[in-house]
Amino acid sequence: MPGTNNQNANVWVQRLFRVAPGLRKLLAYRRADLPSDMIAGLSVAAVALPVGVAYAQLAGFRPEVGLYASILPLIAYAIFGTSRQLIVGPDAATCAIVAAAVTPLAAGNQELYFSLSMVLAFLAGVFCIIGRLLKLGALADFLSRPILVGFLNGMALSIALGQIGKIFGFPITSDRILPRLAEFASKLGVTHLPTLAIGLAAFLVLAVAPRLFSRFPAALAAMIVTGAAVKVLGLGAMGVQTIGAVPAGLPVLRIPFFPPEFLPDLCADAAGVALVGFSSMMLTARSFAAKNRYEVDVDAEFAALGAANIAAAVSQGFAVSGADSRTAMSDSAGGRTQVTGLVAAATVAAVLLFFTGPLQYVPSAALGAVLVGAALSLLDLKALKSFYQFDRRELVLSLIATLGVATVGAVKGILIAVVLALLRFIRLVSRPKVEILGSVPGLVGLHSIERHENARTISGLELFRFNAPIVFFNAPFFKRSVLEAVEAAEPALKWFVIDMIPITMVDITGLHAVRDVIEALGARGVAFITAGRETEWKQWAELRGLKFAHRSFPTLEAAVQAYQPEESLKMLVSHDAAV
Repeated sequence: MPGTNNQNANVWVQRLFRVAPGLRKLLAYRRADLPSDMIAGLSVAAVALPVGVAYAQLAGFRPEVGLYASILPLIAYAIFGTSRQLIVGPDAATCAIVAAAVTPLAAGNQELYFSLSMVLAFLAGVFCIIGRLLKLGALADFLSRPILVGFLNGMALSIALGQIGKIFGFPITSDRILPRLAEFASKLGVTHLPTLAIGLAAFLVLAVAPRLFSRFPAALAAMIVTGAAVKVLGLGAMGVQTIGAVPAGLPVLRIPFFPPEFLPDLCADAAGVALVGFSSMMLTARSFAAKNRYEVDVDAEFAALGAANIAAAVSQGFAVSGADSRTAMSDSAGGRTQVTGLVAAATVAAVLLFFTGPLQYVPSAALGAVLVGAALSLLDLKALKSFYQFDRRELVLSLIATLGVATVGAVKGILIAVVLALLRFIRLVSRPKVEILGSVPGLVGLHSIERHENARTISGLELFRFNAPIVFFNAPFFKRSVLEAVEAAEPALKWFVIDMIPITMVDITGLHAVRDVIEALGARGVAFITAGRETEWKQWAELRGLKFAHRSFPTLEAAVQAYQPEESLKMLVSHDAAV
């Protein structure tokens, strides 16, 4: 019996590790990594403090809420995540989406706004965990890079323009890019010069600090310098707005309450937050995993992001995602494991407990400058140039996504991005590349005659490749493409050979299209031949009780070799008869 108990315990431990892969790594932690992780964790916290405060203001919260969102989510990710280096926390794009989603529902009620944002984070976390259970980690690839870059470029412009009012010392109430520009231009005459001076000083520090102190976070330096200026020069009395007193203490865990009628809207918005947050997070996680040569599990990462968002919700925070600037800081500071995130969380917690006093002097204009800097880091003009060079259609997709955010806002911009992704997918799969193959002198194998001018075909034989599964949305295109290829072939066509290697699936609509093709070719006296996946497709047909009157070969080359002797035999018989 003791052996059975131990075996059962091992089974439960393995199940626990599958659910919480980060826990296995933490339990096997090497002490040799601790010095590097400690230094990296302190460095990450130095960035997380100013960024957390700034992003809280971007999302419409008190400063301490941004710090709350930088503690428990890091602990949750360390337990459930698979990346050694990814740091989760408030993210510029996610914060902007939260503000755009919750503001119309709250209608000016600050307490309701706070509760709804917590519910939004909780629902986004639930959607992420459902995505893990359904193995939807491939959604990380669903928003193509051009569409995601376009969306983030739009968010960058929206965030930057949303902060210029703080820097110039007047409010901007418009929630779209073009109206914000118009409102900004109309209010330039009421610029508050001391506030503008502080904002420009913050920009100067952000520009100079990395050159003078490469290891010291520029955002933290901007907060310290401008906060000191406000305190020493008494700028608060001159009308320079600061973030004010920050209450000391850790967040109290609680479950938010909200009017049930908001649930449908919150679910839709939470799905958008989950999709964009996960796609953006995986770009960061995969980039650093590739750089440092390790793997991340996309499905487990979905669950880890869900756990981090639920942790943010119950600790009075808001939706979080992968933080590229803090992850980059962890990497550059030598962080080796997720203990870096735990050290950063402990440091932020210590600041909330003992060092909130100095935060009251940080000017809002400086936070605006930090957010503008963060927004500009999201702006990727190099990618647009590469899209232009690679395929101008990809550039157009990216610009449409940007325009969507600019014209209809962040939340509806997500819908536009998703629709663009769907349309792109449908276009690629419903109209796949169709090729006629032939031999090319000097090259092994069979190749597209469209790409090789000196390609040779065999009289009476056509080799056809359809580069996609045959399913309901491309079955008519498959049938039309085959018949067009047969029409274009020479009158002596005897064998029509289709390459089955790219055809990974045939659904019921595709099956009927294939049968129609076989009948149409038979009526013309042309044999329908398949090459490749011979055993696989035979088993597939047998399992479904299907029978096809056609020949099959294991490879295209085998089909060609089988055809040529037959033609030689026919020529020999014809010659003997003539004699």
